[in-house]
Amino acid sequence: MTASQTSAPFLSIDRLSRHYGDLKAIDNISLDLPRGEFLTLLGPSGSGKTTLLMAIAGFVTPTSGEIRLEGRNLVSFPPEKRDLGVVFQGYALFPHMTVAENVAFPLEVRGMSRAEIGKRVATALETVQLSALGERKPSQLSGGQQQRVALARALVFSPPVILLDEPLSALDRQLRADLQEELKTLHRKLGSTFINVTHDQDEALSMSTLIAVINNGRVAQCGTPAQIYEKPESTFVAHFVGRSNVIDAQVLSRESDGRIRFTAGGHEIVGHSDLGEGAETEIALSIRPEKLELSKTQRDGVNSISGTVSGCGYHGNNLQISVETTAGVIRVEAQAWRLGFTPAPGDAIYVTFPDDVPVMLRRDD
Repeated sequence: MTASQTSAPFLSIDRLSRHYGDLKAIDNISLDLPRGEFLTLLGPSGSGKTTLLMAIAGFVTPTSGEIRLEGRNLVSFPPEKRDLGVVFQGYALFPHMTVAENVAFPLEVRGMSRAEIGKRVATALETVQLSALGERKPSQLSGGQQQRVALARALVFSPPVILLDEPLSALDRQLRADLQEELKTLHRKLGSTFINVTHDQDEALSMSTLIAVINNGRVAQCGTPAQIYEKPESTFVAHFVGRSNVIDAQVLSRESDGRIRFTAGGHEIVGHSDLGEGAETEIALSIRPEKLELSKTQRDGVNSISGTVSGCGYHGNNLQISVETTAGVIRVEAQAWRLGFTPAPGDAIYVTFPDDVPVMLRRDD
């Protein structure tokens, strides 16, 4: 699977596998990544995303396959010879060293002069907004400040790739959101290639230029955040990324204008697909809750599914409504002020949506 079809790969992962006995932690993964992207490896616990990152870093030896950076196969090189910056989940700061000494460590290992080390450390600390804290010890810093020190240490020697192993997972919600913005800004400023690991869908969607969704050691889908969210290719991706109604359906016909007619629970639905002509007749449809509307009467010119309200939850500006239909329970997210009425359990209702909303999925569940 290719992250981009338009740029020559800067980093190429070719048929990479890592097996532990019968367990396939990484199973024949291929990815091509152009320079300067912010790629997030997104997946549930045990999906293989961290194993893949650690294989790139050199801390996990692949069973087979290649990892090429600008044409050089990294598999035979130890971590210290790969010249990659790594920010570990636990930050891995040296407690007996000051902030400046922690950041200087990779430069000292490389044998740089004291003058050059001082210059680079000052620049790195300024980049992460810690210039005033260089003499403090890690124990004197907050979690967010420690994360910045780890990041400064990873970028101080100007690596071509910076690897991020869930660096925000230990932070509280507001600090995590603030540092997400800082990482995005830093990525744009440096122009480096970032590879991030997370199970947090919101983090992946907001920070990344590319997302590779990992499941069972394989890449389920790779694309931009908009492609992953708006056009999931499988039931796993639709379920895992955001909230989605996944409805069993069958293909009735393909129209000359590219639209496809489906049947779901006795309702005819018009939608679209990027899966091509080879897709199975028995498929599923993904319909995002926020793209649905509710009506007390049937509307012409749009898809319409009749049902009965089975639940309605108040979430500030939004209502989350569950509608029981012959196609299954459909969840709708609507802004209360736009809806004009408050649905109540037992109400007869129509769920409506235009034909660009349903997305045809491969079944992989």
